[in-house]
Amino acid sequence: MTSPLENLSGPGKALKAESPDAREFDGLKRSGHARLKDALNPALSIESRFDLAYNAAHAFCLAALRWHGYRSTNRYLVFQLLPHTLGLGPEVWRVLSKCHEVRNLGEYEGDLNVDDRIVTDLVAACQAVAGKMDALAPLGVPAPPAR
Repeated sequence: MTSPLENLSGPGKALKAESPDAREFDGLKRSGHARLKDALNPALSIESRFDLAYNAAHAFCLAALRWHGYRSTNRYLVFQLLPHTLGLGPEVWRVLSKCHEVRNLGEYEGDLNVDDRIVTDLVAACQAVAGKMDALAPLGVPAPPAR
């Protein structure tokens, strides 16, 4: 049976099969953790905390996709694939999807409209992703058998 990731990969499709790279994977995880830690700093502006948490979540989601042996041609897709890469449901990926829209408005139209609630939700979603990421076997080490 073909996996959802396999269905989305191939010529002209959003995913490209690419062997996982342990150095890249570890770097993305490190980057995600550093940004998440900084996003928790209440002394920073709300906009900075949003940006840090969003980029941390993206780094974790991209690392998860790379762990599975794929690379996305679409930044947004790494969030939508969370059910298939880390087993996370809509309560996480919908928050990240909404934050992607907010980020794009800020980046491309200069309208970064964030408040405490969205940053709190984003940080919580990012922490959920980080927890699942940290549970993945290191690249090069076989994953334990499924139960």
